[in-house]
Amino acid sequence: MWSMAMLIWVADWTTDWWRHVRELIEPADYLTRRYFDQWMQTQTAALIDSGVLTLEEVTSADLTSAPKRNGSAIRRSDVIEMVAALAKDYSRQTEAPPTFARGDSVRARSMGATGHTRLPAYARGRVGVVHAHRGAHVFPGASARGKEMAEHLYTVAFPADALWPEAAGRRDRIFVDLWESYLEQP
Repeated sequence: MWSMAMLIWVADWTTDWWRHVRELIEPADYLTRRYFDQWMQTQTAALIDSGVLTLEEVTSADLTSAPKRNGSAIRRSDVIEMVAALAKDYSRQTEAPPTFARGDSVRARSMGATGHTRLPAYARGRVGVVHAHRGAHVFPGASARGKEMAEHLYTVAFPADALWPEAAGRRDRIFVDLWESYLEQP
């Protein structure tokens, strides 16, 4: 399914927009369908939204109007080459200096999100330590809405028991990549 998704990726889609479409799946479907079934649903919805397919074509299963291929199979090496061509560099330049540095204590903001967010709910309101500054990168919340905006990205280490009380007494750490707007001073 991943290879299929990559091969039919529409030029103006962003990874963040695609994730946003996936997050719009009804909760009952999202929680009960298999992972790649969710991908198929997302891919189909994205193709309909982009005008490549119509809902009628999907529900009627009449794909006779679909473009015909020459019948030759796609080789594995061709798929690898096509997927490699899709790889993008999301690092960007920004004039804004980073707010945080390695070793700083930070709190993940307690913020709800109705749309796309890369701030996991389990980290919201929790305190961790900046493990690394990754430079400025495309901010996915804006990218999902079709806007490109650079923001500093940090890897934050959270004590496992700060995220999950059942981990009390363990020395494990969980590393989460978080954009600057998701963080605040504790």
